[in-house]
Amino acid sequence: MKDERPIGIFDSGVGGLTVLKVFRDRYPGENFIYFGDTARVPYGTKSEKTVVRYSMENSKFLEKFDVKLIVVACNTSSSIALDVLKREFNVPVIGVVKPGSLAAVKVTKTGNVGVIGTEATVKSGSYRKEILLRAPLLNVYEKPCPLFVPLIEEGWIEDEITMLVAKRYLSYFKDGKVDTLVLGCTHYPLLKSVIGKILEGVTLVDSAEETVKETAKVLKGNLDEVGIGKVRVFVSDLNERFEKIAEMILENRISIKEVSTE
Repeated sequence: MKDERPIGIFDSGVGGLTVLKVFRDRYPGENFIYFGDTARVPYGTKSEKTVVRYSMENSKFLEKFDVKLIVVACNTSSSIALDVLKREFNVPVIGVVKPGSLAAVKVTKTGNVGVIGTEATVKSGSYRKEILLRAPLLNVYEKPCPLFVPLIEEGWIEDEITMLVAKRYLSYFKDGKVDTLVLGCTHYPLLKSVIGKILEGVTLVDSAEETVKETAKVLKGNLDEVGIGKVRVFVSDLNERFEKIAEMILENRISIKEVSTE
């Protein structure tokens, strides 16, 4: 018998919609509740204590909708707050770090893996730990890219400034230093074309696909691949930029409601 309860997803802003998009494409009959904490984005420059508090508040908001599972689509929250959330909530809680790390281990051929993320994600070493746990002999190179999230939230995805910033950050990985790069923030897949132009020949790992696979395992395949489920999107601060980028990611207009998690 189908579990009609929705899957809850939260992120610091618009980036987690890339995860929601994969979920909807794979399981269109499922119901989803998405929360983007747009009033407090970005999380990557916040203290660990603040990230945990925000993540708890976001999860409690999703809990009000009787969700059957919570997806922490924010890499910063996954790196810092995941263990706390797992202890505090009675439904399964899944992050994006472990699935992304597993994918990187599978696809690298040279054993040299790069990771880009927010300052907090890179500082936590979460990807390095997860990757080396599975393949201790791999070389992991990490680079924080703190300006990517605000540039994406600003809507400057194809902008010349974004390309210049990306070139500066990604020069760290040039000259064959890595053959695989983990996009350690759910905002970053929106810059795939930019990153791909700079790092030609490097395989880009988007953790969204792997996170959806992990969810299917946890829910034992009890996910609806047919029909049309209901998607509800909430934000802590509604603005035109979010609406525009959301429409681009999800490829259709959706209703978005502004709420408070307090």
